[in-house]
Amino acid sequence: MIVPRLIERKREGGRIVEPEWHELIASYAAGKVPDYQMSALLMAIFFRGLDREETNALTDSMIESGGTLELSHITQARIDKHSTGGVGDKVSLILAPLIASLGVAVPMMSGRGLGHTGGTLDKLESIPGFRTNLSLKEAAEQIERIGCALIGQTKEIAPADRKLYALRDATATVEVIPLIAASIMSKKLAEGLTGLVLDVKQGSGAFMPDAERAQNLARAMIQLGADRGTPVVALLTAMDRPLGFACGNALEVKESIDALSGNGPDDLMEVTYALGAEMLMLAGAAAEPRDAWKLMQDSIASGKAMEKFREIIQAQGGNASIIERQDLLPSAPLNVDFTAKMDGIVQEVAPRTVGHGVIALRGGRRTMEDKIDPSVGFVITAKPGDEVRSGQPLASIHALDEAGVKEGKRALGEAIRIGEERPAFLPLVSVKITSEGKTRWERPEA
Repeated sequence: MIVPRLIERKREGGRIVEPEWHELIASYAAGKVPDYQMSALLMAIFFRGLDREETNALTDSMIESGGTLELSHITQARIDKHSTGGVGDKVSLILAPLIASLGVAVPMMSGRGLGHTGGTLDKLESIPGFRTNLSLKEAAEQIERIGCALIGQTKEIAPADRKLYALRDATATVEVIPLIAASIMSKKLAEGLTGLVLDVKQGSGAFMPDAERAQNLARAMIQLGADRGTPVVALLTAMDRPLGFACGNALEVKESIDALSGNGPDDLMEVTYALGAEMLMLAGAAAEPRDAWKLMQDSIASGKAMEKFREIIQAQGGNASIIERQDLLPSAPLNVDFTAKMDGIVQEVAPRTVGHGVIALRGGRRTMEDKIDPSVGFVITAKPGDEVRSGQPLASIHALDEAGVKEGKRALGEAIRIGEERPAFLPLVSVKITSEGKTRWERPEA
């Protein structure tokens, strides 16, 4: 294999065949292909793309660069959910214990926050003692024992993807649909799943704001699953405003506990139930959405979902007393209201601006090496379309110091826009996509 020839061929619009992908990715993971050559190839792919066979070969090569989660001996269905990232998106913290409480195995592998979006691992690690760095052996044993593990991408899983993603981030070649699809699916398929549900975000706060590109990404991941016999379902969900109220790691854990107690914000619960219904139907635990919604609502009402969350926290070394005593979670020293400056109707709560505000408070990263403070963030109760009065609290700022309060007020002043007209905003869940095509999503009747 002569790497410059592969670069030249892709640059001219040609194809890289399967054996070449396997040799290339194995050599890159082993340090035999330098970053400067892989960078040139990534840029050629940025402009020329990959076809379905190439994307499949790249995905397989990245899976084969490491180990897999061996769960074939487990008789339960094994279903995960993946979100393309958003602000206030704490759905995974609610959904994993909820679905596991209904007899489905949930091997959930998540990531850290980067850019304006939050990360599930950072939220979980705001729970005192909680370990997300389980080995594949530990994760498999825990899933067999209690039906769920909440982990990060270990060094064992798709190490070539970890190395390639860092290079894509450094060379401005992240936003290439085949590369995104292969990156996500190489990790998910390494979990030994029997099904996967995708939460594909659209709107101003999504990595792919445009609905057409978001749907194309969903289709690419669905194809990768179908080609390996793993059914994948995608829902297109709104990220033109934050999801729920809390934005910030420990604050989102608190809101997740509220949700599992039956007191979650309506928008958060609708998205959670919509995604959970697809997980339960893929698992064969429910025949239709209405049945699935009732199962989930009953699990929350009975306390089963919360007990499963307690079990997961304890299994991964965390202090489960946070369920009864949320004051055990990190708490910022300052909590200041942000109020409306005029009467009117909330036109917008810009999620990207809110996410950058959390970073400015030191609750997120500008680089993967940054240390974060899990206590800071916002609780934003204002939603687009709400009528508000001057002086009415719209949000609270949780900050480390007065400089943080000032920064928080600046961010919220930019993010929350008030006017006179009724605003238009995206439906919370709009479209369902499967290997058979696209349909309009409809909320099941009670």
